[in-house]
Amino acid sequence: MTVTNKSMMILVAGPYRSGTNDDPKLIEANVQAMTQTALQLYRMGHMPVLGEWFALPLIDAAGSKQMGDAIFNEMFHPVAVKLIEHCAAVLRIGGPSSGADEMINTGKAKGKIIFQSISEIPQIA
Repeated sequence: MTVTNKSMMILVAGPYRSGTNDDPKLIEANVQAMTQTALQLYRMGHMPVLGEWFALPLIDAAGSKQMGDAIFNEMFHPVAVKLIEHCAAVLRIGGPSSGADEMINTGKAKGKIIFQSISEIPQIA
């Protein structure tokens, strides 16, 4: 797939739990980094999405008791993988993360545009 001058739905893929030792403050900082990137993308004319926006409410509704339990693991990454089907592109941000790398690899396998930097993404008028 090639970059276009049309608005794209772009999945922001970055660390969630990686490197946090499940510290809620560090996880929140990771979510904030992804959310701030999403805001930039929106202001550039695109529709950003985070897998967390879809997965976390579903995980809660399904009755997960703690991060990393069976329900959490059943849904957290699989929801984002399904979301990629609806996206034109995936943007990788942040530091090491096997989950974010999985989103990039899934995006590549599905023929999606892969961005390694927000500076690669065109501003839409």
